[in-house]
Amino acid sequence: MVEERMGDCWSHTKDQFDNLEKHTQWGIEFVEKYNKFVKERSEIEINYAKQIRNLSKKYQPKKNSREEEESKYTFCRAFFTTLNELNDYAGQHEVIAENLTSQIFIELTRYLQELKAERKTHFHDGRKAQQYIESSWKQLESCKRRFERDCKEADRAQQYFEKMDADINVTKADVEKARQQAQMRHQMASDSKGDYSSYLQKFNQEQNDHYHTIIPNIFQKLQDMEEKRIERVGACMKTFAEVDRQVLPIVGKCLDGMTTAAESIEPKTDSQQVVESFKSGFEPPSDVEFEDYGQAMKRTVSENSLSNSKESKEKPAGKSKPKLWPFIKNKNKGSGPEDFSHLPPEQRRKKLQGKIDDLNKDIHKEMDQRDALTKMKDVYIKNPQMGDPASVDPRLTEIGQNIEKLQSEVQKFEGWLAEVEERMPSKSDSHRRSGLYETQSSVAVSNNCAQDRERPLSSPDGSYTEEQNTETQVKANINPNPTPNPNPIPTTMPDDEEFDDDDEPLATIGTCKALYPFEGHNEGTIAVAEGELLYVIEEDKGDGWTRVRRNQDEEGYVPTSYIEVNLEPNAKGAMTYI
Repeated sequence: MVEERMGDCWSHTKDQFDNLEKHTQWGIEFVEKYNKFVKERSEIEINYAKQIRNLSKKYQPKKNSREEEESKYTFCRAFFTTLNELNDYAGQHEVIAENLTSQIFIELTRYLQELKAERKTHFHDGRKAQQYIESSWKQLESCKRRFERDCKEADRAQQYFEKMDADINVTKADVEKARQQAQMRHQMASDSKGDYSSYLQKFNQEQNDHYHTIIPNIFQKLQDMEEKRIERVGACMKTFAEVDRQVLPIVGKCLDGMTTAAESIEPKTDSQQVVESFKSGFEPPSDVEFEDYGQAMKRTVSENSLSNSKESKEKPAGKSKPKLWPFIKNKNKGSGPEDFSHLPPEQRRKKLQGKIDDLNKDIHKEMDQRDALTKMKDVYIKNPQMGDPASVDPRLTEIGQNIEKLQSEVQKFEGWLAEVEERMPSKSDSHRRSGLYETQSSVAVSNNCAQDRERPLSSPDGSYTEEQNTETQVKANINPNPTPNPNPIPTTMPDDEEFDDDDEPLATIGTCKALYPFEGHNEGTIAVAEGELLYVIEEDKGDGWTRVRRNQDEEGYVPTSYIEVNLEPNAKGAMTYI
């Protein structure tokens, strides 16, 4: 019965250790799973931040002239601010990933190692205690069996002695021998009894310690270990939330910055920037006057035409140049005239002013270098051991020459600028309007240009001049038998920048007939012969030029006053002024 009871106790204890071992192993696996979850969340935050940064970088303005153009508009600046705030927003996700890694993943990884080592120690101590008590029990059983065997041997020896002593046929020596044997066996039994009693007392004490002290202590340590594990997981879960909460104020500031940028957009300011960028400075055309066919027709020329045109021999219309600047992309946009005379007045004024500003910056740079070299020379003069003062003179001379050249260039461009500003209408004029294709003001005419084109007084001799920088007012001389010149050629060509992106040929919108021959010396124009029929692909936009085509390879501009235009129905649109 005792053996069965002890076996049940040991089996129950062993089962308890097995259950605790399985549970604590499951707890460690849970911590590992949660740690892996935190690691994957951190990787997601890193990848998300990387994608946000790449997105912000992709739409950042490029380092070119277009960036300066875009920065003028409030909606572009708002977008750039949004991109910068988005970049900062991505940085906060990187902070989340970094804190998750440092405050949870790394700490839990180290804690898992400690937890596994502690668990291994506790179960090793439990198994060792269990093995010790089992070993003690086996020794107790051995002592018990030896005592039992010695008692049985003593009983048999005693019985044998008594039998020999009662037998008269046995010699006295045999009886004495049996008596001594019986005494020895009794002594051995007595010794075994003492050993058994002593070891039993010892075993009972060890068993009491085992079940009341050692095993409960091990179980308590395992319980404490499990509670710490659960507490640690809870703290990590709290940190997991706090990591996000810590960046919320900065994320809020990023979002506030985006909102502020969006609210700073000013549509009226941006539209005014467009007006300032593209206004031409031309005045709208004057009113068309009534032409009385009952009176002798009179011809006048516009204020921008040239008088006393030089007579020249009429030349037959030839082919125009194969590549015309209005129809191809201008790869050399800086190849125009130095004074920008090919541009409308307002655009020309801006270009000249920009050139003057650039030259002044260069002058300031040269002056700064001259001042620095002058100070260096003074230092060399005061301290000859530091350098030769004469070594600076060649460079000072060169800088002085550069400054003189730059100042000369400034004076030249300032002269052109003054010329343009004198010719431009004053801002005090009543309601001056500027548009993308506004025409210059013209003197009052009794017969408008359109009627002149349709009904010339007589055939022109084809002579004309094309000096663009002259604004001499001309009046036609009306004599009884005049030899009229053709209608004036506009002094300003259309702006080539408006045709940079025209890759596809324009559709035909009508036809025209050349009333006078036109030689087309300027680039972008086309030579025509009197009476020649051409296709119209772009009507006069108020600058005095009409765009025509002879065939697929030859097209260009001709003065509107030189041709009679017949547009297709619904092809002609109204002019737009800004």
